[in-house]
Amino acid sequence: MPTPTLRTDRLLLEPYRPADADDFVALLSDAEVARYMGDGPMTPADAAALFGRVFTTVYAEDLFDVWAVRRDGRYVGHAEIKRTDQVDGHELVYALAKPAWGAGLGTELARALVRYGFDTLDLTRVHATVAEANTASLALLAKLGFVHQRDVTEDDGSVTRVLAVDRAPVPA
Repeated sequence: MPTPTLRTDRLLLEPYRPADADDFVALLSDAEVARYMGDGPMTPADAAALFGRVFTTVYAEDLFDVWAVRRDGRYVGHAEIKRTDQVDGHELVYALAKPAWGAGLGTELARALVRYGFDTLDLTRVHATVAEANTASLALLAKLGFVHQRDVTEDDGSVTRVLAVDRAPVPA
């Protein structure tokens, strides 16, 4: 099933378009935005190569859902939900450009991803992995009901928190 378009009160999540390349590269190579993502900020060349793989691999092989996040028609971030062995389940990933910080959009975006995981993918649990130092994301996910599951010590000595939220049982 191809990545669907999702809407929240203020955000539009839609599959990437080739014209989004510059925005994607700028987001993932921004030192502040990407400092807690994977191995940190990417070089512009690596981010551009990754953007190409979104089309040639992720979308072409229907591997998982990846979205460009827009507000009022402008690119403001990136989102995905994918199966990963690191958590033995599905993990949400999101990043917002600095101009979108502080307006509650991260909470709105993460809530939409969790809802999609439960309602569309029929998951019973959604995970997130967050650097221990990323207190803003940890607080955001706690508001959404994510609970600490365990810690992973990375090769560089930093700690990644594994969080999860479970779908509420349907009343009988």
